[in-house]
Amino acid sequence: MPVLDLPDGMSEMAVRHHMAGLAERNAQGKTCFLGGGFYDHFIPAAVDELSGRGEFLTAYTPYQPECAQGTLQAIYEYQSAICRLTEMEFANASLYDGGTAVFEATTMAVRITKRRKVVLDASLNPRYREMLATHTAHLDLAFEDGDDPTDAACVIVQNPSFLGTVYDFAELAERCHEAGALLVVVFYPISLGILKTPGAMGADIAVAEGQSLGLPLSFGGPYLGILATRKKHLRKMPGRIAAATEDTEGRRGFVLTLQAREQHIRREKAMSNICSNEALCALRAVIYLCLMGKQGLRDVAAQCHAKAEYLKGKLSFAALLNDGPTFNEFAVRLPVDAEVAVERMAERGFLAGLPLKPFGGEPGDFLIAVTEKRTREELDAFAAALGEAACS
Repeated sequence: MPVLDLPDGMSEMAVRHHMAGLAERNAQGKTCFLGGGFYDHFIPAAVDELSGRGEFLTAYTPYQPECAQGTLQAIYEYQSAICRLTEMEFANASLYDGGTAVFEATTMAVRITKRRKVVLDASLNPRYREMLATHTAHLDLAFEDGDDPTDAACVIVQNPSFLGTVYDFAELAERCHEAGALLVVVFYPISLGILKTPGAMGADIAVAEGQSLGLPLSFGGPYLGILATRKKHLRKMPGRIAAATEDTEGRRGFVLTLQAREQHIRREKAMSNICSNEALCALRAVIYLCLMGKQGLRDVAAQCHAKAEYLKGKLSFAALLNDGPTFNEFAVRLPVDAEVAVERMAERGFLAGLPLKPFGGEPGDFLIAVTEKRTREELDAFAAALGEAACS
């Protein structure tokens, strides 16, 4: 048997001291301009307070609706909020994360169209491409790059793109439907405060990473996979769905419905093998959306866009790589290796951005994200520091 390389046992006090030492190695107090799918947004205190209540925090999967009305209503309100946000007709009770949602949308499209080809647009996050390849390794699917929907189950696009460019895929949606394919739109929830929604573009399935809706950056999770669709595709949608109903005395209540999971029906007829959802994360998302409201979300999105545009204007030493308008994230080419720039910026107190060489870019290519949390002073300081780091 393998021998585990574990240290000798320690007292509780010694363990606390050891763990504190490890925690101190984390970057502390650095101003964040990282993006690529996960963003440093402000989270109102009420999100932590309400989602941390014992009734929600300790609740398990609500199999018994009579014992879990609060959790079921929260899920129902979450689904309703996602439908309003995306202008789609139905949403499920959430998935593991954004990449999982892309996979589930793909297999959903295959079930609906009975086709095996999946087209991946250049706008799609490379991480999602990798996750999709992993999750579908056991399936007989053919992947193709581009946006030609001919003989495809679906075309998967992202707006804004991985590099932050904003597109309108309405024309592509029409081409997909003429070819009998579905359009899957990966969206950034905060951006829908000011950008055209997946529903307005004609998307058949809309998916997203929900981290920006009240979830902190936390080393990769737990996060929240969002999936919404059209009514005609409802019975092919994976995961749980909460519904409102009435009991025998006419009182409003909530239940789980259309549970087409392997735990409820024959495995070969199941829509998915999802055995859990992210109900607590979904709760945080719906609390955040309720706190912000329609105008609040617009204000946050407008601030993200305006501050990113301001920063663009301060980076005259870098070449902008986007081929169109952007929301809160944009790509530049620096006159120095981006990895070197990241190290230099960390010394100056910034988590500066995402080097793009690992994703097929040139050594100097760099992705920068700006959220509503960044002040004018921070933007000015970042631009000055990056100029020094990139040009010295």
